[in-house]
Amino acid sequence: MRTPTRTPDRALLRDAAAIAAAMIAVGASFGAIAITYGLPTWVPFLMSTAVFAGGAQFLAVGLIAAGNPIAAVLAGLLLNARHLPFGLAVSATIGARWRDRLIGSHLMTDEVVAFTLAETDPVRRRRTYWLIGITLFTSWNTGTALGVWLGGATGDPASLGLDAAFPAGLIALLMPSLRDRDTRLVALLGAAVAVALTPVLPAGLPVLCALVGLAVLLLPRGGSDAGSPSRETEEAPC
Repeated sequence: MRTPTRTPDRALLRDAAAIAAAMIAVGASFGAIAITYGLPTWVPFLMSTAVFAGGAQFLAVGLIAAGNPIAAVLAGLLLNARHLPFGLAVSATIGARWRDRLIGSHLMTDEVVAFTLAETDPVRRRRTYWLIGITLFTSWNTGTALGVWLGGATGDPASLGLDAAFPAGLIALLMPSLRDRDTRLVALLGAAVAVALTPVLPAGLPVLCALVGLAVLLLPRGGSDAGSPSRETEEAPC
């Protein structure tokens, strides 16, 4: 009888390689931008290893460079609050030992959780979590190192298009979610608020004010059955 293989299947390895390539590009964008903002070389390296949170890192270096470290902390906390439900969802997958939980929680990102929850078998879930997590961590830090070198060599990451890598990646991740009407309305209102307030508020605050877009979810729903003719009435014969 054939024994099940213990190595990840080719599809998972292919996905891991593809996402690693994307993370190297985005990490390079982060490293180059951090250097362009005038931050010391050790800062992007420390953030990529100790923080390992792409969106929060971009936000933090921009706000720190703009002179708003407090806004950087608050925005980072809000942005990463989603990790609380993420942790509950993958807690059993990471393992019960404190070492596994400590390292596993550090490797937890949106992509890692998404790949993990797509698996139904517990063994494959655990294998997927650690493979994707380690792959993303190493590729992100490799990209950061590349970006620091490129940032110092070129002086302007925009000349290589690195300044557009992270926004393009975010847009690609968001596009499937925008098929939902409520999500689309929240995003549009939040974006409009942020753009409108950018000229009048310090850097970082317009992004926080974009949370006003969530007010869309509090609006009364259309298509209520109240006051509308019943199906029986519409279909009743004359």
